[in-house]
Amino acid sequence: MSTVQVQAKHPQPTLHNAAGLFEPLQIREIKFRNRIFVSPMCQYSCVDGFANDWHLVHLGSRAVGGAGAVIVEATAVEDIGRISPADMGIWKDQQIEPLARIARFAKQQGAVAGIQIAHAGRKASTDAPWRGGRPLLTAEQDGWQPVAPSALAFDTGYAVPRELTITEIRKIVRAFADAAKRALDGGFELLELHNAHGYLASEFLSPLSNKRTDEYGGSLENRMRFSLEVAEAVREVWPERLPLFLRISASDWTEGGWTADDSVVLAKAVKQLGVDLIDCSSGGNVPRAAIPVKPGYQVAFAAKIRKEADILTGAVGMITEAEQANEIIRGGEADVVLLAREFLREPYWALKAEKELGATVRVPEQYLRAF
Repeated sequence: MSTVQVQAKHPQPTLHNAAGLFEPLQIREIKFRNRIFVSPMCQYSCVDGFANDWHLVHLGSRAVGGAGAVIVEATAVEDIGRISPADMGIWKDQQIEPLARIARFAKQQGAVAGIQIAHAGRKASTDAPWRGGRPLLTAEQDGWQPVAPSALAFDTGYAVPRELTITEIRKIVRAFADAAKRALDGGFELLELHNAHGYLASEFLSPLSNKRTDEYGGSLENRMRFSLEVAEAVREVWPERLPLFLRISASDWTEGGWTADDSVVLAKAVKQLGVDLIDCSSGGNVPRAAIPVKPGYQVAFAAKIRKEADILTGAVGMITEAEQANEIIRGGEADVVLLAREFLREPYWALKAEKELGATVRVPEQYLRAF
């Protein structure tokens, strides 16, 4: 395995010994009221990348519901980096204010407002899931040609992406930094880089999707280069006082692909560049991977990376019960839990978890009669 040496450029938060799910967490100058975060969840409900009332209510209700942080869905750094034509965007200044409205409301409710910035790579130009999620292959379908590290389609029926030139790669790195500036202008206090699920950054990481022979392909060090350049460029414009997270797919779940050990190497490298927490998901880069889905099936990745890379981690994946989440934190397997589908089913999950675990229930005054 290649070893990547990166000189530390930023102060490094130390691991916290958590007492439980409702112990506050301090990262840099931001204090989270608990360890329950709303994971980014695409809503496929934008026009030209603009947030709207749906997103305000969707995210705002989870902030009212007691989450420690609410993270806006994968938000594209350029228009062809959207998963679908209805994805959120942050590639132009006009998109800032609708997002700022969400950040202001979340903060008013006591949650930290976060946003995930992303590029879909070869998995771009698809339809919304409830319309089948099919690839959109023509302009008449509102589609476009995706770009990727290599000219390899994600799956049968998907468009063959155009292989990025080095000049274009550097332009996308700058687009991430520009998006981070816009997120800051929008009042967000937490930024997450999307390096997971078979989108552009994880396409660079995996030898299954990256067949390049230049400095962005081949060795582990080269395949990590794009991710490290993005992290470094973003940290240069994202203030020292604010947390920076990185979501990864810790494993491709496929022989010859990206592994948990590779993820430890990546985590150590980005830590030196100022990334504070690794949000540990998995899969998405290879269709029909054999993933053993069950409650808590990805928690082991968070535990491994936390221990071996000495960095804060977030656990995700079928975390549905309060005691289950509490034990993940109490056991030192992760520093936060990020819930997605469970928050769709129950926006007030955090408030109910407080009551179930015997913590002080901090209910908005308007809802006191219900709790």
